[in-house]
Formats: sequence, C-alpha cells, structure tokens
Amino acid sequence: MRNQDEDFTEFEREETAPLDMLAALFEARGWDFEPVSDEEVSAEFKGSWTSYQIRAIWREEDNALQLLVMPDVTVPSDKRDDVYKALGLINEQLWIGHFDLWSSNGMLLFRHGSLLPPNGLLGVDQAQTIIDVALDECERFYPVFQFIIWGGKSPEDAITAALVETHGEA
Repeated sequence: MRNQDEDFTEFEREETAPLDMLAALFEARGWDFEPVSDEEVSAEFKGSWTSYQIRAIWREEDNALQLLVMPDVTVPSDKRDDVYKALGLINEQLWIGHFDLWSSNGMLLFRHGSLLPPNGLLGVDQAQTIIDVALDECERFYPVFQFIIWGGKSPEDAITAALVETHGEA
C-alpha cells in the first residue's frame, strides 16, 4: 500500500496531532474520510474482499490512539460460537492488534491501540504502519469468517482453507 503514499511528502519525517496525520494519510490515499469529532476521524477503504470502515479515536489524557477497522460483516447469532473460537485461534497468531466481536450486534472488528510519546504526536511512518498492518490482517483473515458464516466450515477448517498459500502463477 505504501506506493499510494507518494503524494504524502509534505508530512515526510514530520510528526503532528494523530487525527490530523491520519486525515492527511487518508486524503493522500484518496479515501473518503470525515472528522467525527475532535477525538475521532472515520474513513472508508475498499479492500480485495469487502469495504472497511476505519475509525481512529484519540484519547489525549492517555496519549492513546485506538484504531478500529470494521469489515462489512455481521455474524448471525447461530454462528457466533464458531466465530468466537476462530477469533481465539486467529488472535494467538497476531503480534499487533486483535479481532473482536461485539456481543450486542454481532459486528466483527479489528482493534489496535497505540500509546504515543508524551508530546502526543504521530509520525508519518508510524501512521502508515498502523493503518497498513490493520488492513493487511483484515484482508488476510476475512475469508475465515466467510467460510464459517456462509460455508458452514468449522473454525479450524476455515482457517486452514483461508490461509492456504499459493505458489507460482496460473
């Protein structure tokens, strides 16, 4: 994704307020975005599998930036036990961030929190990494949830099927 950031040069090696930095990154990538409040910005990204809503929430008092990435997936109540099991198997493989399922509405999401330095500023490289890692993980594991919800596969079979690596070209 970094090749889309070529127009992002005005922030090269700079640090700025986290939501301003993310808004500039979203704009440079040509994504629809809007400030929700002084503490939140929202963006849309069209991935390979689905569209994602990205929400960045800033807590100044803690210097904490929380990123939520929500694929267009709602888990039906009869599939939630299998999805919860898959979440456990997936999350144990992740180093940064985790997948979650909101119990109130069955919405699937990827969540990652970052503590920023005492100055509360976010750098270009860190902003790009936070977004890229979250979207890469969402794209990598999206098929697992589809195999469970639509394909009726067990969590183990869904993970195995989704993570098959292909070699060569067709």
